[in-house]
Amino acid sequence: MLFRTANLSQLGEFDEIIDVRTPAEFADDHIPGAINCPVLSNEERITVGTLYKQVSPFEARKVGAALVAKNIAHHLETRFHAHPKSWKPLVYCWRGGQRSGAMSIILGQVGWVAHKLEGGYKSYRRDVLTQLETLPPQLNLRVVCGPTGAGKSRLLAALAATGQQILDLEGLAQHRGSVLGGLPQQPQPSQKMFDSLVLQALQKLVPTHPIYVESESNKIGNVRVSPELIAAMHTSPCLLLDTPLDIRVAGLREDYQHYIDDPDALIAQLQTLHAFHGTKQLEHWNELIRAGDFSGLVAELLTLHYDPSYLRSLSKHYTNLNQAQRFEPDDLSDTALRQLATELGKEQ
Repeated sequence: MLFRTANLSQLGEFDEIIDVRTPAEFADDHIPGAINCPVLSNEERITVGTLYKQVSPFEARKVGAALVAKNIAHHLETRFHAHPKSWKPLVYCWRGGQRSGAMSIILGQVGWVAHKLEGGYKSYRRDVLTQLETLPPQLNLRVVCGPTGAGKSRLLAALAATGQQILDLEGLAQHRGSVLGGLPQQPQPSQKMFDSLVLQALQKLVPTHPIYVESESNKIGNVRVSPELIAAMHTSPCLLLDTPLDIRVAGLREDYQHYIDDPDALIAQLQTLHAFHGTKQLEHWNELIRAGDFSGLVAELLTLHYDPSYLRSLSKHYTNLNQAQRFEPDDLSDTALRQLATELGKEQ
């Protein structure tokens, strides 16, 4: 045999992990650290699949084999050309079948000790879902609670800067978790990629040491947090940021400057609140935007929309909220929050 097989427990033994699926499959999700060297392009895979269904498997394999051979030759001439004989790659495709097999055989023919991943990406995906079920109950979580704008994300950053363990779910989701929480020019990852990113972050943490995480609903933008992680958060100790309204407004103006710079986009996004507040209220908020009164707008959004819904959800789900440590920061600057983070670190 010109190649060997390996399983997921051996991922760290290889010099490079090669995903030979299409760029579209790779973009949807992949093993962390893998590189994409497709043996079929997005369009080529559609062509071969159409032949398989509409003509015959034999005709599809003839066309597919020629395309795969051409693409592997390209990778040999470019991506792999400078690798020494000692290079040890691991190759995977969707289920550990023909695509990874073809690449592994040719790499083995060259003289490299190539391995194919047993079960391919499907085995990796099953493992991700299994670990996202089993890991969360083992975590020593500390949930940072507080209304919108209280400084939860800023405190997480300060905790990380002072050496504490954090799990930044909003950072991984590329979304701030609210109606206006989409980040400019930063699309969210797919659900599968988000799951991979969360698991990768969890695997870097010491589960028995405190891990700070922001209170979240089960959905952040378009991605969902695993039920097991949400359940673990709901039963974990809490700390509560009770930040004054004017401090919250000022901080949110800084965080959402992109909406101040693009009032039309803000007006359009606020239409998602029409079902909750009606035409008259939405038109009033639009008038505030057109007048440039963003502080007034933010204050009203907090008191009329965000705070009531957040507090209802918080008291309903977080069972230890009544015993939470309470802090009343009057300054959300990096310096002030690092001081708070340092104090929290001393209490561990």
